[in-house]
Amino acid sequence: MEITFPCDKSVVEEVLPHRDPFCWVSRVISCTPGECIEAQLDVDPALPLFEGHFPEYPVLPGVIIMEALAQAASFCILYARGAEGSVGFLTGIDKAKFRRQVRPGETLTLKAQIVKSSSRLCVAEVVATVEGEVCASATQKYVLA
Repeated sequence: MEITFPCDKSVVEEVLPHRDPFCWVSRVISCTPGECIEAQLDVDPALPLFEGHFPEYPVLPGVIIMEALAQAASFCILYARGAEGSVGFLTGIDKAKFRRQVRPGETLTLKAQIVKSSSRLCVAEVVATVEGEVCASATQKYVLA
């Protein structure tokens, strides 16, 4: 599969097995397959999760930010391997830090640098930002099924 960047969610769904309501990548801005990726998530104010997190002060949960970063990194890995549609599982999150809240209507930029990619285990350094301001960062580990 040959992809031209930037690409939209329809292309993201050709690579990732995730679907709404749990696809957390709106578009991919750039990708060097197997090395690094920059993607984005448009944080839709109509997401039902904002009804409970928190009704008076809605913020995107940190676990969703981590999942969005994992999905972006997985896109980079799966595309590099020609393994579009394969399922990967998040197996570890180390050194996670949350620095800034993400609010409805914002665009979250997702960056991942793949630092290890063996036949089963992959490791990525990930950072999420809004308008250049760091929201979250971590080292994530994944296995491919």
